[in-house]
Amino acid sequence: MRKYKSQGELESVCCNWCGKRLIVKDGILREGSAHFELAWDYFSEKDGEIHSFDLCEPCYDELINQFKISVKVKEQTELL
Repeated sequence: MRKYKSQGELESVCCNWCGKRLIVKDGILREGSAHFELAWDYFSEKDGEIHSFDLCEPCYDELINQFKISVKVKEQTELL
């Protein structure tokens, strides 16, 4: 869950699964995390809803380790 200051600067990020408060310094997230935002469409029971949440890296790993089909992982060759 992300919170922003009135001027749009990132204030805080908490993992929606475990509740851990992630490190944010000067408006920049300083810890590994995954942010998800999904706009549900016409064929779902959630049509018109947008869901968003954040997971810390350990919770993300715990979640994907439960998948029946593994996530596809590609190596990024250019890092910014």
